[in-house]
Amino acid sequence: MDDKPHRAEAAWPIVGLKDHNAPSVFRPEALLREARRQRQLPLFAVPEICVLDPDGDVVRHLKRTGAGRIHEGWACYHTELLAFDLGGIGEVGIVGCAVGAPFAVLVAEQLFASGCRLLVSVTSAGQITPIGPTPYFVLIDRALRDEGTSYHYLPGSTFAEAPDAPLLARVEQAGRALPGITLHRGATWTTDAPYRETEAAIARARDLGTLAVEMEAAALYAFSAASGRPVVCFAHVTNAMAQTEGDFEKGEADGAKATLAVVAAAARGWSATSAS
Repeated sequence: MDDKPHRAEAAWPIVGLKDHNAPSVFRPEALLREARRQRQLPLFAVPEICVLDPDGDVVRHLKRTGAGRIHEGWACYHTELLAFDLGGIGEVGIVGCAVGAPFAVLVAEQLFASGCRLLVSVTSAGQITPIGPTPYFVLIDRALRDEGTSYHYLPGSTFAEAPDAPLLARVEQAGRALPGITLHRGATWTTDAPYRETEAAIARARDLGTLAVEMEAAALYAFSAASGRPVVCFAHVTNAMAQTEGDFEKGEADGAKATLAVVAAAARGWSATSAS
């Protein structure tokens, strides 16, 4: 009996035989078109600046305070988009609870296909290299590719780099000026398996210079590099992987107010880059 159909190539599926320049047959525009048809949604753009809020803390804060409103034109099958007014910036869109690399990039593709021009991701993260008391933010400039999604967008490498250095520099400048908020810049480790953060894996990530572990940045930066879409990723370092009592404290309003300040700084940095 021929068992060839049951044997996998050694490099399949993550790095084997991929043409990263080939267009995808399935496009976000097609899914959005059919979702609008089926759900009878109007065709209008999402806000130019959008946010991914994997933990959902900001979304819950906006709903609790009555500051968020459902964006009726958002055609995603899996999420809802809230629109809200961010002081000094204007209308911003936000999607909550898109956790992990595949989900984050799926939503990112659809946001940019719907009119987004800047995407900011702020995800909670575990401390890998102690650089101060938590909570604090890390502006991610590169992410260790320990997930699967990024390899569909870029050839293999150890890190996915933030592709727009001038944008990151402007965002860092704006972020460091925020009162009462500690912002660092550096590398993170993006994992698909948070409950497989073994001692050996943590040691390897630390040896490679990562500051924190999260679940989205490598894939989002690979998508950004491949598509030319501007993405800025922050890690909100809130815990030491629950190794001590009282971990995972994020601050006032579960960190929502600080996160919104960081988003506003990213938006100002992007505006400054666009104007220069």
